[in-house]
Amino acid sequence: MAKIVRVEWMMVDLQPKTKRVDAIQSFVSQETPIVRITDSDGAVGTGYSYTIGTGGPSVMRLIERTLAPALLGREAGHIERIWRDLLYLTHATTIGPLTAIALAAIDTALWDLRSRRAGVPLHELAGGARDAVPLYTTEGGWLHLEKTALVEDALRAREAGFAGAKIKVGRPPQEDVSRLAAVREAVGDAFEIFTDANQAFAIDEAIRRAHLYSALDIGWLEEPLPAGDLEGHARLARSTPIPIAVGESLYSPLHFREYLQRGACSVVQVDVGRIGGITPWLKVAHMAECFNVMVAPHFLMELHVALCAAVPNARWVEYIPQLDGITTQGMRIRDGKAMPSEEPGLGIAWDFAEIERQKLEAGAVAL
Repeated sequence: MAKIVRVEWMMVDLQPKTKRVDAIQSFVSQETPIVRITDSDGAVGTGYSYTIGTGGPSVMRLIERTLAPALLGREAGHIERIWRDLLYLTHATTIGPLTAIALAAIDTALWDLRSRRAGVPLHELAGGARDAVPLYTTEGGWLHLEKTALVEDALRAREAGFAGAKIKVGRPPQEDVSRLAAVREAVGDAFEIFTDANQAFAIDEAIRRAHLYSALDIGWLEEPLPAGDLEGHARLARSTPIPIAVGESLYSPLHFREYLQRGACSVVQVDVGRIGGITPWLKVAHMAECFNVMVAPHFLMELHVALCAAVPNARWVEYIPQLDGITTQGMRIRDGKAMPSEEPGLGIAWDFAEIERQKLEAGAVAL
């Protein structure tokens, strides 16, 4: 056993390499909290999470003033106990994104530390279900792109071995259909096309659009309604043959339980950075397995590749590069599939010199 003797935190702001626009927002910034935890034997674990443009400084204050001091002196291997204690410590601000994002940065650092001490990669430590996971790309499907660009990107993805692409929806209904139809005609029936509404629709609009999209053999309709509308998702799921995907805007395993129990989704997109870390992510993935529901996590491909390889019901990794600017090596891809790292830890090759150069703020506490 080794106690936690030092906790460091820092934040960088990563600018997307491509313009990213969906039905409700433009993604112009990725505030990225990073936490490093050192134990009494000198082992170090590094974790992270993210925001989309806002909230990063608030997350950092929560880590600095509440969570990091509570870690000192704790047994680093007691990950489940620490996660639950920190959840109760912040009970006044849970369940919600700021606390979940802060917990995720700490929890992923603890799993990285455990994996490094054990000398095994995360995908083996967490389950070891497979060696590779199919990829689909979102990078060429943004809402501002015109039809020709959507088709060209989907064709490039298919040629690269990817098995699918995601197209954002939220333009006028017939325009969405025209864009999706152009991609389907270009790539053929064997290539998956997913759609993402980013919570833009009311229930009547979602039902109408699902009916229009269904003729194009859509792989799923993602976040068609506001995430809190459980009844609306259940009603929509009953009305369409298109699988309904939710999860990137859910912040507790209990929320996923409710969706699964009600039959309100058939694809779980649980996100490590938004559910509160690896500890609750694994619970959600295995809960979905018990409902015979697949996992296709949102974002964070550099971390999700290991977790998807750890569980038997993960079907997809979403290709959106995030960490190229602060890592020395990217995620491995072979024949259109994501390959988890065989190195101990999360499998992320951090460039700490670059992080030091880019950091906007930083701090530390120690025994």
